[in-house]
Amino acid sequence: MSDKSLRVLPLQLLLQMSWRNVWRQRRRNGMIFLAILGAVATIVLANALIRGWQVDMVDAVIGNFTGHLKVQASGYQSDPSMEESFSVPEQWQPPLASERIKGWTTRVRVPGVILSERETRGVELLGIDPLREEGMSVFSEMVIAGESLKSAEDRRVLVGKALAERIETTAGRRIVLMSRGADGKNKEAGFRVAGVFDAEGTGLEKTFVITGRSALQDLLESEQVTEISIRLVSEVDLPGLLDSMRDEFSVMSVLSWDELQPQAAALFKYADFAILIWFAIMMTALAFGLINTLVMAVLERVKEIGMLQAVGMKPAAVLSQVILECLMIVCVGVALGLLIGVGLVALLRDGIDLTQWAMGVEAFHISSFLVPKLFVRDLVMVGSASFFFGLVASAYPAWRAVKITPLEAMRK
Repeated sequence: MSDKSLRVLPLQLLLQMSWRNVWRQRRRNGMIFLAILGAVATIVLANALIRGWQVDMVDAVIGNFTGHLKVQASGYQSDPSMEESFSVPEQWQPPLASERIKGWTTRVRVPGVILSERETRGVELLGIDPLREEGMSVFSEMVIAGESLKSAEDRRVLVGKALAERIETTAGRRIVLMSRGADGKNKEAGFRVAGVFDAEGTGLEKTFVITGRSALQDLLESEQVTEISIRLVSEVDLPGLLDSMRDEFSVMSVLSWDELQPQAAALFKYADFAILIWFAIMMTALAFGLINTLVMAVLERVKEIGMLQAVGMKPAAVLSQVILECLMIVCVGVALGLLIGVGLVALLRDGIDLTQWAMGVEAFHISSFLVPKLFVRDLVMVGSASFFFGLVASAYPAWRAVKITPLEAMRK
């Protein structure tokens, strides 16, 4: 090899030398390679589980009579009663193309009391139009006993399974509903239980008593509603729709789902932070492992590196060789780790049954059946950030290699 070729090494030769050096320490490099592979696969799987929880949480919040957006009277949040109700023109339509809206409806939602033969409980009375709830909520899928409501005029009620057990009632029995009417006076009337519904968590079952919207309006002696709820096909349309609705209903309160459910929105954001923190911890630990491995490799090759520099190899070539060794281990480990992670997610595509922990996971808005979700942006983030961490980790060992002089090598 000539003096000139040592000074300016072609990339192909640098790659060959780096690859050979990687294989010279099979056990040590193999351990760090397996660590990278395992860490990346674990990160991919953990991200998919967290994303699955996020998607499931948002779907649950939106499907539990919240929607992507709601219009309410400005004082309704502080006083949820018929005194904070409003009228909606019969021909009104949301200011968005119909194919981009999954559904919309008007409802009456007020606090009330349910009385059975055995118990009295405070609840929320929810008056709906069952025909308009299709695509809006999970209403039609929840009934497990009796039958669902037929129309907005239906004077029967649906009660949650947990509430039905508490007040000892079931389909076919009569109950009494009480609430404050539009005139501020208490109103009450008898209703028959049409059916019992079973929600993902007991919170919804204990809270809502559902009846026809017109039937509840008759009880409260008002033809007005307390909310307009809209559910979109895609959340990307939400910012624009919010602006349009706030212009149209300027004196009303127009809120998105994350404003209506701040706890769920906060958990959604915390999940993003959790992904980043978990990734940073894993990659930092691996970076220190890489640094240790490469520094040891450099120290074991002091004579070799010093000899190459003595015959004319430039420091830049030494630097490039060490960095390439690190990136080879990282790239192969990350690539196989991504493949294994995707494979693990595919194995869990039917979901994870969390039924036995249903009471605990409900507090975190997690359904009893968790399906992991894999996003391409997460895979890109893991791959690119791992490459960056590998590049940073190779800096110190490469600097140590460049600092080796021929005189130091001769002393070894």
